[in-house]
Amino acid sequence: MAPKAREVQVKLMRGLLDLVVLQFLKAQPMHGYQIIASLRKQFGVYFGPSTIYPMLAMMEESGYIKSHWDLENDRPRKVYSITEQGSDMLGCTEESLSLIYRRLAIGTGKVSFGGGNNLTVNGLINNKKSINGHLDETKRLGC
Repeated sequence: MAPKAREVQVKLMRGLLDLVVLQFLKAQPMHGYQIIASLRKQFGVYFGPSTIYPMLAMMEESGYIKSHWDLENDRPRKVYSITEQGSDMLGCTEESLSLIYRRLAIGTGKVSFGGGNNLTVNGLINNKKSINGHLDETKRLGC
């Protein structure tokens, strides 16, 4: 990966770290070390315990996650899982990120659909009602 691309990826990860953790916990409950290892494996970035555990405590205080102690293994571990409030936050975030991406793509004049296929802004004008409908739906959901 090019140095600039890596820099952008790390910057985005820092800003979205709590949301990435919510996504992990949506898939399965995890303890702190599992979260740290998953971040490193899936994104190639390292966030240590001094970053992850205070963030988990803040997320628990905010009601986005809950924890319990797993005493079944050799070593007791605090296992975190997403709450309904956390799932709602994640859903709203996905909608918001999608909207941001579309607006950035519109600003460049092209929206990529993968495989090199691009739709020009002129083509998007015909889809304005669809985009506005999506924004109305996002507002209706309370995002």
